[in-house]
Amino acid sequence: MNFKSIKKMFSGDKIKRIIFIFGIAGILIIFISSFIKLPDNSNKNTVADYKEQIQSSITEMLNNIEGVGECSVLLTIENSVEDVYLENSSTKTKEIEPVIRGVVVACGGGDDPIVVARVNEIVTKALNISSAKVCVTKLK
Repeated sequence: MNFKSIKKMFSGDKIKRIIFIFGIAGILIIFISSFIKLPDNSNKNTVADYKEQIQSSITEMLNNIEGVGECSVLLTIENSVEDVYLENSSTKTKEIEPVIRGVVVACGGGDDPIVVARVNEIVTKALNISSAKVCVTKLK
């Protein structure tokens, strides 16, 4: 194929219309894609998401315990999610979750020593933390 045959192939009106239509379609796709937010397929959980999920789970669990009453949970986190990779590789081997520094539980039954002991035990077992990191108090 030489230059003249290529020029002849693209000289017809039909080819010019097809190229023009594809060009306009491409421009429209680019324009529309700037308005459409595609979902992020990375399963990356942020520390805030992790914290919110734990707080919600603990709150829901404690709300179902007799004597606790209404409760609110505050969780403090020490570090962020850490990914561990194989040496000189992009292969992820594991994900290290953030370390929980402390938990504050304010609940309706926070002035009853039996409820405080029960809540303390539930939180320490659920989160695998020491009782020194848990504070249970009465909700006003």
